[in-house]
Amino acid sequence: MKIKVLIPVYNDWQSVSKLIEKIDQLSINPSFEVSIIIVNDASNHDRQKEKKIFENIYSIKIFNMKKNQGHARCIATGLKYIFEKEDFDYVIPMDGDGEDRPEEIIDLLNQIKDVRDKPIVGVRVKRSENLIFKVCYQLHKLITITFTGKSIRFGNFTCLPKSTVEKLVNDKATWNSFSGSLRKVENDFITIPSIRGTRYFGPSKMSFYNLIKHSLSIISVFRKTFLIRSALFIILYILFIKSNASIVTAIPLVFLLITVYAISNLALRENMEEFDKALSNINDIENIKQP
Repeated sequence: MKIKVLIPVYNDWQSVSKLIEKIDQLSINPSFEVSIIIVNDASNHDRQKEKKIFENIYSIKIFNMKKNQGHARCIATGLKYIFEKEDFDYVIPMDGDGEDRPEEIIDLLNQIKDVRDKPIVGVRVKRSENLIFKVCYQLHKLITITFTGKSIRFGNFTCLPKSTVEKLVNDKATWNSFSGSLRKVENDFITIPSIRGTRYFGPSKMSFYNLIKHSLSIISVFRKTFLIRSALFIILYILFIKSNASIVTAIPLVFLLITVYAISNLALRENMEEFDKALSNINDIENIKQP
C-alpha cells in the first residue's frame, strides 16, 4: 500500500530534516511503502544539503515553489500533484516542525488495516502551548461550532484515502482552509488520540494572530451558515439590550461585524481557477531519494 507523507515547509529546514530522520527510524509494517513529498513554500533561507542514507523511506521529493502562498495552499498544491501525478493509496499531511509527532504515523497506518476509504484524523488530547493559547484555542472551537454547527477538532495531521483526496482537489475551499474543506467534504471520520509535540527547533509559528486567521479561515468555508446565525444573533441581541443600550453593550455587535467583514474577505481566497493552476507555481522538483 502506497503512502505519501505531505510536508509543507517555509525556512524550517532543520526541523524537517530531523522529522524525516525520525520517520525513517519508525518500525513501519513492510506492507506500507512510505514516500515523502516536501512542498518548499519559496523559502528565503538556504537549506543545508546533507547526504544521508534513508533505509525505510521509499522516496523523497522536494517541490520548490516559485512564490510563497502559505501553509494551506502548499497542502492544496501537494494534494493536487499527488492526485494527478502519483500512484498512491493514502496521503498523510503533517507539519514539519515536530508538533505533529512522527510516531503517531504508525497509529494512523494501523487504522487503515481495519477501516478502508475513510479519512482518519488526529484529535488533540494534549497540547504543549501556554495556558493563554490553550484558552484561546478552546474559544476558537466554541465559536466555530456555535456559528457554523461544525465541530472541527483536527488540524493537518490526517490520513486521507484517495477518494477523499479527489473530493478535496475538486473543492475550491481547499485552496483556503485544509481542515475546513475536509470537514465540508467528509462527515464520517475515524479518530485517533493525538498529543501535540514540541517543536524541534525555535518557537512555535502559531501566534495569536495566526490562530485568529486560522479560525476565521475555517469559518469562512461555512460562511452561509455563519451569516445566517450571525444575523439571528444580532436580532436577538438587539432585542435583549434595547432597554439598556450603551457603548459597552454595543461592543459584541461591533466585534461580530468586524468578524463578518474579515470572513467575507477570507472567503475570496476560495478561487478554483487559481487552484486549477496550482502546479504551475512549482519551479522544480528535487529527487532527494529515488525508488
